[in-house]
Amino acid sequence: MHQVNARTPMHLWIVGILSLLWNAMGAFDYLATKLRLEFYMNMFTEAQLAYFYDLPLFFTVFWAVGVWGALFGSVALLLRRRWAVALFALSLVGMIVGSIYTLFLSDGIEIMGAGGAIFSAVIFVVGVFLLVYARRMAAAGVLR
Repeated sequence: MHQVNARTPMHLWIVGILSLLWNAMGAFDYLATKLRLEFYMNMFTEAQLAYFYDLPLFFTVFWAVGVWGALFGSVALLLRRRWAVALFALSLVGMIVGSIYTLFLSDGIEIMGAGGAIFSAVIFVVGVFLLVYARRMAAAGVLR
């Protein structure tokens, strides 16, 4: 079976680069939190720091899946690889599980406040957009 790949549209490069930058910030946040980088962690309250430093292992695993899946999904999108779809889907699963913990199994929303909840919603919307976009690019033959 021979498939003809479509020409790379300009919007793929724009979405891919913006996605890579956005998800690199998420990867930095993950690493700075896990490494407890003082200059970064200083912006959080004592209650927030205690919450971050006491996260259960399963949350950390799903957080890592969400962050690194999205970052590698962005790279795959720029490389025009079909596996960008799977990576963005995996990332979304990690994000959903993390959100369930934050919303229902812990006092994460109370500790992070409305701003944290809104930012989490924005991250989720971006994640859904990237998955839908990658699926459309794969269906159009742009991703191989």
